[in-house]
Amino acid sequence: MTAPNGRDAPEESSSDHEGAADAPAVAVVEPDQPGNIGTVARAMKNFGFAELLLVDPPALDPEGEAYGFAGQAREDVLPNHEETTFEELVATHHTVGFTAHTNRDERKHVRYPFSTPAELAADLAALDADTALVFGRERVGLSNEELARIDQVCSIPANPEYPVLNLGQAATVVLYELRGLALADTQQPGGVHERAPQSAVEALHEQFGGLLAAIDHPAEKRAKTERLFRRLLGRAHPTGREVTTLRGVLRRAAVLAARGGEDERVGQTGVDGTGRTDDADEL
Repeated sequence: MTAPNGRDAPEESSSDHEGAADAPAVAVVEPDQPGNIGTVARAMKNFGFAELLLVDPPALDPEGEAYGFAGQAREDVLPNHEETTFEELVATHHTVGFTAHTNRDERKHVRYPFSTPAELAADLAALDADTALVFGRERVGLSNEELARIDQVCSIPANPEYPVLNLGQAATVVLYELRGLALADTQQPGGVHERAPQSAVEALHEQFGGLLAAIDHPAEKRAKTERLFRRLLGRAHPTGREVTTLRGVLRRAAVLAARGGEDERVGQTGVDGTGRTDDADEL
């Protein structure tokens, strides 16, 4: 296969873009900076998207910024990009346009209604259609005329005083939120959090109560203190190893507290248990 830049596209294994076969395409309309295209391609690679569509892009020098910014996406996503027109894009895809500036209500509906990327993820997950995520120019984004022809509008929530993101930043945020449409797995281990058995947690609570007694915590405050400790552990969902470690710490603390109490009593009564010290006669 020959890529649009004239070079042979690299061979890809079937697992290179696992989960990306039905993922939306990413389209950029009239980008000006090659580096931003490379950043978009890198974000696509990070989050499992493979199909990059460019409308009237600048020349992409294999030794230039686009490939320099693309990271490992220079091996597949970027060289395999396709050039298209806006007309062809809206004619062949369900389109989602991204904009920082939205309308407030339906009285002006070119940029309304709109969704956030998080809301869009759930919507597109249930959609069976060729979809394109459409980003606009660096300086002015998508025009009102272009947005009027796009099927859905999406906007990233941001500081109202300065909501405009760089093209590469906007694409990275959006593709992160939509990664579930493209990635079957991530580098993070799967599975659910394994909380310690409740019996071990209860044993930890018993030891905590014992420690309160060992340090002579005020009796009238112990119930409340134990309840606060229970709420803390309830939110933490500790693992078995964490509970075991905490029990070991509490056990040693209780032993040292008891030993300290004995030393204190010895100090108060004297070494012979009579209440006298070695130099008592001198006082």
